[in-house]
Amino acid sequence: MQTPAGTECKYYYEDFHRRAWQECRLVLRNPESRNWSPDLCAKCSVPQILASNACPHLLLKATVETRFVLLRHVRVDAYCDHKQAPVAEPRVGCGECARLNR
Repeated sequence: MQTPAGTECKYYYEDFHRRAWQECRLVLRNPESRNWSPDLCAKCSVPQILASNACPHLLLKATVETRFVLLRHVRVDAYCDHKQAPVAEPRVGCGECARLNR
């Protein structure tokens, strides 16, 4: 679905037909996260990660954090389910899965 920022993201959902509803389902999965709002989509890196890395083993965790009291942003952590290790650069992936798919 297209986010308010104009990018495609499979975790964003909106419903304006039955009721005015917008949510980020990736942030909703994380109980440690602060509240999400649609303005965070403009600076979120998840759509770019999904566009550049289609690995089925990549698991993403999004957390809304606050810096300097007012500045909110989405921190994205990635984990490889196949390698069982954190991924340093989610856009690239762990490197192991790319070698296996050749």
